[in-house]
Amino acid sequence: MMTLPRLPILEAVSRHDASTTAVVHAKSGRSFTYGELLGDVGKARDRLKEAWGGKDGNGERVAFLVENSYDYVVTLLACLAARSIAVPLSPAFPAPELQYILNQSEASLLLSSAKFATKAEQVLETELLSKPTHVALPKHQGGGPDTGAITWDESGPGEAGLMLYTSGTTNRPKGVLLPQATLTAQCQSLLRAWSYTPSDHLLHVLPLHHIHGTVNALLTPLLAGSTIEFLFPFNADAVWNRLAAPFLPTNGHPTQRERITFFTVVPTVYSRLIATYKLMSPEMQQAASAAVSPDNMRLSISGSAALPTPIKSAWRTLSKGNVLLERYGMTEVGMALSCGLDPADRVDASVGWPLPSVQARLVDVDTNEIIHEGAEVDAETGKERSGEIQLRGPTIFQEYWRNPAATASEFVEGEDGQGKWFKTGDVAVRRPVPSAAQSQDWTKGPLYFIQGRKSADIIKTGGEKVSALEVERELLSLDEVAEVAVVSVPSGKWGQKVGCVIVLDKDFAQQWKPMDMRRALRDRLANYKIPQVMKIVDEIPRNAMGKINKKLLVQVTFKDEHSGDEM
Repeated sequence: MMTLPRLPILEAVSRHDASTTAVVHAKSGRSFTYGELLGDVGKARDRLKEAWGGKDGNGERVAFLVENSYDYVVTLLACLAARSIAVPLSPAFPAPELQYILNQSEASLLLSSAKFATKAEQVLETELLSKPTHVALPKHQGGGPDTGAITWDESGPGEAGLMLYTSGTTNRPKGVLLPQATLTAQCQSLLRAWSYTPSDHLLHVLPLHHIHGTVNALLTPLLAGSTIEFLFPFNADAVWNRLAAPFLPTNGHPTQRERITFFTVVPTVYSRLIATYKLMSPEMQQAASAAVSPDNMRLSISGSAALPTPIKSAWRTLSKGNVLLERYGMTEVGMALSCGLDPADRVDASVGWPLPSVQARLVDVDTNEIIHEGAEVDAETGKERSGEIQLRGPTIFQEYWRNPAATASEFVEGEDGQGKWFKTGDVAVRRPVPSAAQSQDWTKGPLYFIQGRKSADIIKTGGEKVSALEVERELLSLDEVAEVAVVSVPSGKWGQKVGCVIVLDKDFAQQWKPMDMRRALRDRLANYKIPQVMKIVDEIPRNAMGKINKKLLVQVTFKDEHSGDEM
């Protein structure tokens, strides 16, 4: 008999068919069932209690270094079962960054798998304000007995939750506290919107210290009873081999691989898969194309960065009709906006509608007025009104850990007395799209189109506002451009000027001059939106989720305030 707190995620796992596969390791083929999962969670929870000397772990921060695997799933759920706050760490982070998180979170325990025990010891040797107790975790081999009878502790969830750290591109990373009730609301919203089921088989290639990999691709599938197959780190050849495996000739032998039905990644992953697909044999291409077709892959999602139109189009062609679903979210809110399941509701360049239980509004960036539905176009100028996306509802985070000033600055009181709105810092316009099917009960009204971060992607030049994402979309539609970042470059003449950093597609252009770029864009963009300065580079640095630190990129690439390329 095992006793666990009555948390929705744990209850859901207990109700799933015990014989259903919960987790698969793609490389080894080892699998673990829902029947054995909670037993392993209970044992891991008890190890945490032992490390606390038998004391209650309610609200304690538990940091952990564990690879993407069944062991990670067990560790995360064990932290919640102990009513503690899970703090996942990226093994790729250098020791000083991990030191900062341990200090800022005031973690009482640092858990590590055998693979990262040395990394954990290295971090513990740094100067820590309060050294957490190191707990080495055993490796689960699978094939264990089912959980058996469970009794539920009715004393409540306590302070169980998850704390993820922001990327810290402008300031030091902040700990975003997501109580278990918030995590549950985020998962239930996605469950309703994207219709996860026990028959879904998700291929997981994402890092697990981000909201995308944790909520969209781990907790929500667990809530639904889906199967999660880990194949990390991402490698395009390995992913294609896995996707194609069920569709390759087997010489009379039955395939041992289930087809993948659910895939959620960042745009750069799709870009690399498309590039690699071109190099495969005809037989492999045929199997790969079948694997990602609408008949087999139920849902392909792109997020965490803007999806270039050429990638969306190329994937649709490669997959024989599978239209990528775009969505919008961030660490503080989980997923907030999404296109719908109907292909007609996956409108190009749009991130769709507010997800179930999410309230969204636009606040004019110039006047600070709420842009009500129907007032998206300025009556005097005829121009679209852009506004900051503000959100509220049960999916919004509780606070920045031990940072009340930062928390207070990111919320604004609602005029209706129904609660505060979170200021996302992202700017969008809202447009009606008559061709959208609006086939789900939440996909109604005008759609949201992201223009970019207020701090980095909205460029004010010569009295005009330019969306960096709009310019990037047009540049990426050109054959010569493989990758691009449109940035704000300081200018004595304009205040800011539009700049672009480009990686050329060497199949189409070995060199490309600023004038070539301007000629290519002059029929696509208004003159003030066309970049005034351009740099060609071999690579644009990105983080683990494919995002670009544009402020750092400007500092490195445009060292002089006035570039010689200014036109």
